[in-house]
Amino acid sequence: MATADITVRGAGIFGLSIAWVLTQRGAKVQVVDPHGLAAGASGGIVGALAPHVPENWNPKKQFQLESLLMADAFWAEVEATGGASAGYARTGRCQPIADDAALALARQRSETAKTLWGDAASWTVRPIQDPAWAANSPTGMEIFDTLSARVHPRQACAALAAALNAKGVSILDRAPDTDITIHATGVAGLDQLNANHTRMVGAGIKGQAALLDFAAPDAPQLFADTLHIIPHADGTTAIGSTTERDYDDPTSTDHQLDDILTRAHAAVPALQDAKVIGTWAGLRPRSRSRAPMLGPWPDRSGHFIANGGFKIGFGMAPKVATTMADLVLNGDDTIPQGFEVSASL
Repeated sequence: MATADITVRGAGIFGLSIAWVLTQRGAKVQVVDPHGLAAGASGGIVGALAPHVPENWNPKKQFQLESLLMADAFWAEVEATGGASAGYARTGRCQPIADDAALALARQRSETAKTLWGDAASWTVRPIQDPAWAANSPTGMEIFDTLSARVHPRQACAALAAALNAKGVSILDRAPDTDITIHATGVAGLDQLNANHTRMVGAGIKGQAALLDFAAPDAPQLFADTLHIIPHADGTTAIGSTTERDYDDPTSTDHQLDDILTRAHAAVPALQDAKVIGTWAGLRPRSRSRAPMLGPWPDRSGHFIANGGFKIGFGMAPKVATTMADLVLNGDDTIPQGFEVSASL
């Protein structure tokens, strides 16, 4: 590879997506990660690209909406360039409605979605359409939104790596910084920031998830009892996840995973006999502000931060990548209010 002008540290979803957009725009990029591809939170199995509720609108929700709408073209180009599937599809999401109060709220949100989402997507209240693939709903009704999508996290990172490789960009285990260096280093990056500040900048929040031998590749994802239930294109279905602030081993599974499987079986009868064929546990980077941290690294000229994806990193990635590329290549700062690095420092 020709000498790089830009170093991206971190081969997770933020780092790979930023490197991809920079490369598309003609930059000479190197990706560096001593732990290899998707070694942290991006190596998970769930991949729910789900929108915020269409109400109480703010810059974070608008940013996520724009990113979800970019995803079709983003992943199509990645797959066409590298020849590997990301497991992406905008299959929508169904949510059961528990009672009359929840039904009234869901109908109200369907109206606000028309205003906030426009013609790009819809939030519909309807009777259960497919009893064979649905969560238990006391009202017999469900919410169906057409904005939600799914991606297989590990496959998506591998697809980005393949697309970058096709452009001559490899993932290195070590390399020096360049004049421009972007740090997309997840929990390790938050720990580094914490060590140099008087208050907590961010932390790793543990999650556990399971993969089931249950094929419904064209079905919508389900959201029930706070669980994401994601049918993947490869004939598996993912269930996740826990949110744990206290833990002994960040990569081990335990009774808390058993609990979410029990809840998933109760919520979705179709899954009751499905065999567990894989599990995942790991730390996801959450900033103090709970929003992604984007922008220049204060007091470090030429260094930038892209961190704090937490549970929405894959959904935010297309927009994060273009926003960081605009900033680094053109000096165009379109970072939303609350996403600035200073919001978490």
